[in-house]
Amino acid sequence: MTTDEATARAARLDEAARGTLRDTLGIEVLEMGAELVRGRMPVTRAVHQPFGLLHGGASVALAETLASIGGWLNVDEATEAAVGLEINANHLRPVRDGAVIGEARPLHRGRTTQVWEVKIADEQGRLVCVSRCTIAVVAQRRP
Repeated sequence: MTTDEATARAARLDEAARGTLRDTLGIEVLEMGAELVRGRMPVTRAVHQPFGLLHGGASVALAETLASIGGWLNVDEATEAAVGLEINANHLRPVRDGAVIGEARPLHRGRTTQVWEVKIADEQGRLVCVSRCTIAVVAQRRP
């Protein structure tokens, strides 16, 4: 993929994300490629559980967002789509504020499924969450 193609694809992704959960949670894509997707999510009250800590569900949403982007970058977007099939997560460290950074890397990229590992760390680089997300590769359906 050329730089121009990657820039165009990133612009399409940003447009499609407007008003979605990614937008609501403030997830920012920092880097995206077929081998690595990095993203940042601010840790504010909007993503806290009732006791003032980062909600595990917000971490899972970040993980699936990054894995899904990675999956999408590894399919022919004209004919295929990449959608979440299964996700698990281990929450390792609490976070109260600041931001978390997620890095998604493929473990398997097959014809019909992909498996991505996502590591989420705090701003000091300490591991907060480890997740594994299975992505299904399906036929593209356009509305």
